Amino acid sequence: MDAAGPSPKRRRSASPGVEEDGGCADYISALPDAVLGDIISLLPTKEGARTRILASRWRDLWLSAPLNLDCRELTAGRNEVRSDVVSRILSSHRGPGRRLYINTCIHWILADTVEACLRSAALDNLEELDFINHLLEKPQRALILRFSPTLRVANIGGCNLSDVNFHELHLHFPLLKQLGLVNVMISESSLHSLIAGCPALECLLIDMCSGFRRIRINSPTMRCMAVREYGIPIESLLLEQIVIEKAPCLVRMLFERGSILQVTVLAAPKLETLGFISDKCRSGELSRLMIGSTVLQVCPMASQLHFYAQKNCLSPDLCTGLILWLSYLIKGLCVDNLITVVQTVKILAPDMHNLSLDTVIELMRCFPCLEKLYIQSFQSRPGNLWRRKHRNLLKCFDMSLKTLVLQLYRGKKSQINFLTFFVLNAKVLESVTLGITTRNNNEKFLAKQRRKLELENRVSRDAQFHFRTGSCVRSSYDIKHIGDLDLTDPFAHM
Repeated sequence: MDAAGPSPKRRRSASPGVEEDGGCADYISALPDAVLGDIISLLPTKEGARTRILASRWRDLWLSAPLNLDCRELTAGRNEVRSDVVSRILSSHRGPGRRLYINTCIHWILADTVEACLRSAALDNLEELDFINHLLEKPQRALILRFSPTLRVANIGGCNLSDVNFHELHLHFPLLKQLGLVNVMISESSLHSLIAGCPALECLLIDMCSGFRRIRINSPTMRCMAVREYGIPIESLLLEQIVIEKAPCLVRMLFERGSILQVTVLAAPKLETLGFISDKCRSGELSRLMIGSTVLQVCPMASQLHFYAQKNCLSPDLCTGLILWLSYLIKGLCVDNLITVVQTVKILAPDMHNLSLDTVIELMRCFPCLEKLYIQSFQSRPGNLWRRKHRNLLKCFDMSLKTLVLQLYRGKKSQINFLTFFVLNAKVLESVTLGITTRNNNEKFLAKQRRKLELENRVSRDAQFHFRTGSCVRSSYDIKHIGDLDLTDPFAHM
């Protein structure tokens, strides 16, 4: 008689990763310790610590895994207890450091804990640092140099670096790819030395920083840059001018809505995403964007009026009011000098006080390969009539627009005129999204708008039209972290 084969139970236990009782396969436990350590380091701090209760093998994995310490997630308690938790985690950890988030504006983080934390050996080879210091204390130079060889991501906030001479420090961050400066005071020379010391830098965020008037970019690796300026004047120097001297990899350049900046792009051959381009004026200052020989700025007549007002000793408030009135009434944002078009830009977000079809047509002529247009507009200028005015233009103008998003759609006549231009003429249009109020989110209003917009006569039969409540355009305030810049389309709302 042949020998009996192994029982089903025995056969199951012979298969790797399968439990003897016939349960589901445990493929995770079959992974090497190094891989499990990387998985643990990707978990939130609390969840990573809780893996110690899974099994005896996991007990020591968290202590040797790359450390991910987010001080926001620690258990509530007295100041001394919470600080002690941080100290015990750092003193017991045997693995390398991966990420640290520490915020001194949280009252329980004591000053001694902050300094000890930054000096801890557990943070050797740290890769990601989020250091928010709203006390505006001046960090010691040793701490600035502490992580420079290994950092890949740095988000620094609330620090006063005005007395630190980065040029003398010869700072070098060979691996740093993402740099965020939030509410940081730093001199112009130090800022440029810091950027120059990051040869691998890909993403740069300058958020409400002061101490400098100009940013000069000369980087062979930078892919995206975002600037958010102060909306109100303060005593310190504020940013006024950005010059992109040479940025062969720059793809995205983002500004806050209403920014009053003089931006000059000398060499950025891959620039695809641009916004928000503003038509605002403030205290006589005009926004201006120059890409190569192409110049976009607020109507020059507003600048001439400002000179006239100053010459005739008009009050600053009256002067500013006249500028705003003229720029909005006459033209707002305009293409001042269109010698050559910019073929690379495909995503554009203009910030327009008055919705103007003439302005948008000028922008499309300036950026003939434009595929996505995100418009923030608070008012609709009268008219936007186009059937006769732009009849000759339509004979030779081939729009490449595929996506159109308009915030604050209320069904006004000028908005309808604006949109029907694209409904009846944009041949490759794929999607139109209109932001509406909750009050207008009813079938009666929507049916009326579909009829007025002549959707049945749309030239692109595949185009989809969506009405959406709430925000449908991401703004600069949606940028919560330097990592948020690394999006293919930073204006699309998920």
